[in-house]
Amino acid sequence: MAKGKVYLVGAGPGDPGLITIKGVECLKQADLILYDGLVNPLLLQHVSSEVERTCRVAVGCNNRRILKQDEINQRLITAAREGKTVVRLKGGDPFIFGRGSEEAVALREAGIEFEVIPGITAATAAAGYAGISITHRAHASAVALITGHENPDKTGSSLDYEVLAKFPGTLVFYMGLHKIKHIVSSLIRAGKSESTPAAVISRGTTPFQKTVCGQLSDLPDSVQKAGLIAPSLIVIGECVSLRDQIAWFEQKPLFGLRIGITRPWEQSETEIKLALKMGAQPILLPTIEISGPADWAPVDNAISRLEEYQWLVFTSANGVQYFLNRLWETGFDARQLSHLKIATIGPSTAEALNAFHLRADLIPPQYRAEALAAAMKPLVGQQRILWAGANRGREVLQNELATVSAIVDKIVVYENHDMTEWDSESIGLLESGELDWIGLSSPSIARNFNRLLTEKAREQLGKKIKLASISPVTTQAAKEVGLEMTAEAEEYHWKGIFDAILKQESSISTLPPNAESTPE
Repeated sequence: MAKGKVYLVGAGPGDPGLITIKGVECLKQADLILYDGLVNPLLLQHVSSEVERTCRVAVGCNNRRILKQDEINQRLITAAREGKTVVRLKGGDPFIFGRGSEEAVALREAGIEFEVIPGITAATAAAGYAGISITHRAHASAVALITGHENPDKTGSSLDYEVLAKFPGTLVFYMGLHKIKHIVSSLIRAGKSESTPAAVISRGTTPFQKTVCGQLSDLPDSVQKAGLIAPSLIVIGECVSLRDQIAWFEQKPLFGLRIGITRPWEQSETEIKLALKMGAQPILLPTIEISGPADWAPVDNAISRLEEYQWLVFTSANGVQYFLNRLWETGFDARQLSHLKIATIGPSTAEALNAFHLRADLIPPQYRAEALAAAMKPLVGQQRILWAGANRGREVLQNELATVSAIVDKIVVYENHDMTEWDSESIGLLESGELDWIGLSSPSIARNFNRLLTEKAREQLGKKIKLASISPVTTQAAKEVGLEMTAEAEEYHWKGIFDAILKQESSISTLPPNAESTPE
């Protein structure tokens, strides 16, 4: 069997958008992902659902067992010898206090091909997100990257605080929170001024970033009072004084909020990006899974008879993608639709059409089935309409358009399957009330969300956790199962959900016009 290959990939320090394009390409090719516990799990969206994903440390992992470095090395070697493409996904950069070089040596000695994909390291990313430029031509022309957690097997320290105290630039200590008193006192004893500007950045580049600034001598007490936790970064130097002028990340309107996204994992990319754009932490709580239909025969039959129809209707982006992909798979293309008018339930569904270089002829002013039916009624009398949709849903279109003698044939181009349970980490967040908001984006999702709730999680609703609905229809379905909404979208898509949350949180009622999301 041919040997596989190992990619040592830097994931960046927390924000999933900070991974490199090449890093994402590696994730898409992988047969096995071995990732650190501090790697943002949202990065796993880039991998195939069939890929094996193994977390190597306790933090953020379900298996809670810490793998030793020798075990990691052997796992990489064994998988590569099985012919697999392996991604070793490491926080920050693999070669900056990441032990990537040790793994590379082990791979070379075993004769395994490998490649290193650098990542954005915490010194630049976390400091930048905290509004601290670690170089500045008026303040610092050099930067020293220093570990605050040396190899515990060493008999003594390799750090010369006499040299560090005289260093003509910015000092950045990684992983030094538990030794901050020692670091500060050692620098001051070695001659560093007590009044030197200094900062500690906790959980940098994430929506839970917290930064404490002050003079060097006061830093340990300030950190303790603020309750900062690892991972953290200590920055010491005159550049810290610029934070008041250039801090930006913590000022985002939904900064620090945890918002539950109830869409299927594979369909949540736009919502995740919107949450991160507004400074919130998206938590994936899918209540349904999406798949193609069990039987494509009815769809293929309808495709072979497209000339019989005058209209093609889509009520979700999923419908667009599954139908047009099937059209291609059966040997046809968009030319088969040239005689058809196309209607979509809203602009997000129309945007999904645009990806196939198609334009919607009709988009109702309100993004719901009743408005779509009302807009179509004057146009479709006695005509035949093909509706490409899901295996379940309301029959508003058929019933309303039948009143003008239109015939609506619905074909199931994708299926919704109810989730049976959430993972233990998601349940833990719900039961402990560590979520701020949860968005419910369809009646079926509202009902499924209620079904999946544990009693302990249900107790947190209305206390610590608030619910936001995508539409009045979804609100009504939620109320029927005993769920109370705190907010309801004025426009019926996920952008509207975030608008409603934003309005509740800060009395600001609009989001940027280009931040639109995909409806269910």
